[in-house]
Amino acid sequence: MQYPRTERDHAASPDRILEVGLGFQAAKVLLSAVRLDLFTVLAERPMPYEELRARLDLHPRSARDFLDALVALGMLHRTGGDLADGVPDGLDGPDDPEGPGGDCGTYANTPSTARYLDRGRSTYIGGFLEMADNRLYDFWGGLAEALRTGEPQNEVKKSRDGGDLFDSLYEEPARLTEFQQAMTGLSARSAHALAEAFDWSGHRTVADIGCAEGALLTHLLRERPHLEGIGFDLPAVAGNFHGLLERSGLADRLSFTGGDFLTGPLPTADVLILGHVLHDWDLPTKRMLLRKAYEALPEGGAVIVCEALIDDDRRENATGLLTSLNMLIETTGGFDFTGADCRRWLAGAGFGDNWVRRLTGTQSMAVGVK
Repeated sequence: MQYPRTERDHAASPDRILEVGLGFQAAKVLLSAVRLDLFTVLAERPMPYEELRARLDLHPRSARDFLDALVALGMLHRTGGDLADGVPDGLDGPDDPEGPGGDCGTYANTPSTARYLDRGRSTYIGGFLEMADNRLYDFWGGLAEALRTGEPQNEVKKSRDGGDLFDSLYEEPARLTEFQQAMTGLSARSAHALAEAFDWSGHRTVADIGCAEGALLTHLLRERPHLEGIGFDLPAVAGNFHGLLERSGLADRLSFTGGDFLTGPLPTADVLILGHVLHDWDLPTKRMLLRKAYEALPEGGAVIVCEALIDDDRRENATGLLTSLNMLIETTGGFDFTGADCRRWLAGAGFGDNWVRRLTGTQSMAVGVK
């Protein structure tokens, strides 16, 4: 059957096909830079090539290729070291086993990497990339098997007791901490947008369901001083939550409640936030959680579902679709969904007034009012 051509057909050039097919190379360059703390080191100041190479303890053979690949990917700036006459002054050429010498330029963070990949800043999103490097990168090697079997390819695959993702993650403190920090990185941008995108003026209490370290609530309460917050998550999360709470200075307005939303009720509050929670579960569990949210809210209360909502035509938001495939890798029944899907489920749970609004980038919120 002959399909009509669209603008997207022009994107499927040989170069674009190879770019997507070899995308793992660019991903691993960035993930390795985060692992090496490159961007945090450069937060001190721009550094000449040799000094930076020494600080990161990189072998001279390919260090320059690594750094310049990050320049080409838009992750670093470089000044100097340009090829005026084929080879910069002092370079011995590509066949030198010890790598380049002479002036190879000075490297610096871009405004974006300075803001989001400096470990010392509150806007750091590298925690999610660290988890991607340590866990997801290898697990995605099993995507073809997952597509054939419908089974997770992560720690659950090797589990003898048939537990789920969270059973595996939460049984080891180090892995739990890494996951919680990843969730902090994932929610950072949405937290800033959510403070502005929703009308908080008529509400006094907010509960974050699946709160992780509490980063979303911490930012929200700082931006909206009239709010009081409740972090709700499994009891194992309490230590990480209280660690951030102590540093936040919000102990008088923010608290933690331990519980399991699969087996018990949700806390009562004017607004309930389900941030990157629904996509972890199968459809019956999604519907059940939204019903519990409806039951926990007062009249006029609202539930906010924050996800990388797939566009309704399922053609544009590749991030949402790839995230859904990640749920295949990570969970036994989870999947991402469109805004229309979520609105339909909200209506089924009793939320007659509901809508979808974009937050930032690929992230959106679906809101239901009781």
